[in-house]
Amino acid sequence: MRTRKINAPIAVTVAGLVAVAALSTGTTPAVAGSPTGPTPAVAARDQSATPAAVLRSRIMLHLDLARGQMPENIALSPDGTAYVTFAGARQVAAIDRGGKIRILATLAAPADGGVNTPALGFALTTGIVRHRDGTVDFLYASGDAASTGLYRLRPGGTPRRIAALPADGLPNGLAFDERRKIFFITDSVLGTISTVRQAGGPVTVWSSAPELASTGFLGVNGIKVRDGAVWASNLDQGTLLRIPVRHGRPAPVEVRAGGLTGIDDFAFTGDGTDQVIAALVGQNTVVRVDVTGRSTTLLTAADGLQNPTSVAVQGRTVYVTSAAYLTATDPNLIVAHGVPSLSFVAS
Repeated sequence: MRTRKINAPIAVTVAGLVAVAALSTGTTPAVAGSPTGPTPAVAARDQSATPAAVLRSRIMLHLDLARGQMPENIALSPDGTAYVTFAGARQVAAIDRGGKIRILATLAAPADGGVNTPALGFALTTGIVRHRDGTVDFLYASGDAASTGLYRLRPGGTPRRIAALPADGLPNGLAFDERRKIFFITDSVLGTISTVRQAGGPVTVWSSAPELASTGFLGVNGIKVRDGAVWASNLDQGTLLRIPVRHGRPAPVEVRAGGLTGIDDFAFTGDGTDQVIAALVGQNTVVRVDVTGRSTTLLTAADGLQNPTSVAVQGRTVYVTSAAYLTATDPNLIVAHGVPSLSFVAS
């Protein structure tokens, strides 16, 4: 691996992301509603320096930092093709199992180059969802009211904005509720989860609970829909959250785990339980969080992690994207295979 010079417009994010690095000092972030931090019931506890559940990993693909190929989010097709957002390049790309990259779309930079994008200072593509027909929906945060929003890209087509999102926010995580046919969108700056119908159109703030708020940098981040509930992570607060959906409205937030320093996106293990695998961007680790809130380290910088941002699970294979926001060395895509104790099945 060799260090590459990062583009100047993107480099300004490093100052902001130092806040993430600072979290990796070991300070436990407070859980909303608790002045002394997570209670033992929800505190994430890493049980050993040498984890019992080990993933056999390899770097599938080294990416080009100088070209803005910082993979922020990932969605998988049934054949194992990884659909990713390249944050710094404002792109959506498909990476096949052989490591071949196909750029599907590049969004135009705003007139100011993206410097007014809240918290980060550069325009970036973020959350992504792939549908069974090959359609891809993704988010773009630009600090510009004319372009920030939810976009749709049909196979062979060009991207089109189907919902405008607040330019003073940072749309980040994206999940699709197949049963209700609605999207859930996190805004890490505004501390909200919003909904948009599948066809696009008006955006409705679904929840602005205090558990979603930032404490200085980025709040609610990753998001998934599972078994009648919305799950989300909060990077600043270091928490994994579950919000039951009651008649379409949010019930009180449940803090399922705390102490997850710098948690970004996550995925369910697919074994029928509420276990997740989460990327801790500032700590350069990927952890499994069990149903009790206990965490076990699965991957570290020794496996090639460079500020991991998102996780996807397919069968017993785990895909991890690393954006190298802070290391500025080697953005990459890691593929790891689970041992039987992880009980991975297709989700």
